[in-house]
Amino acid sequence: MALNILVVDDSHTMRKFIIKAIEASGVDCGLIIEAPNGREALKKLEEHWIDIILTDINMPEMNGIEFIKKIRESEVHKKLPIVVITTERSISIMKEVEDLGIEGYMKKPFTPEEIRKTLTSLIGKEFLPDQ
Repeated sequence: MALNILVVDDSHTMRKFIIKAIEASGVDCGLIIEAPNGREALKKLEEHWIDIILTDINMPEMNGIEFIKKIRESEVHKKLPIVVITTERSISIMKEVEDLGIEGYMKKPFTPEEIRKTLTSLIGKEFLPDQ
C-alpha cells in the first residue's frame, strides 16, 4: 500500500521541491497531488483518496488556517493527518494552527530525511522500503 499525499503551497517551485524531497525520502508514495491554495486543495480532496496533507499557511484565496479549519469541520476528512510546512514564525499564528489539531510542523527549508521522519512518525514504518 502506498501513501497518497496532498501538497498545498502557493509557490510552484516549493511544491516541486516538496515533491522531490518526498520522492528522495524513500517513503512509498502512490499519488502526490498538488494544489496552489486551500480552495483548490478542498477540490482535490473530493477527487482523490488522500492519506496525509502537507500544507503551507500563507497562501492566497484560502490560506492554510482556513483550509485546516474546513478539513477539521468535515466528517469525511477531519481525522486526516496534517503537517504544516512553512516559513511562518509568528507564535500566535503557530498556536492557532496547533489548536486546530495538526499532527506536525516543519520549518522551511527542510531535508528529505526530515520529510521521511515526519511521515513515518505519523503513518508508520510500513511505508518505508525494505531495509
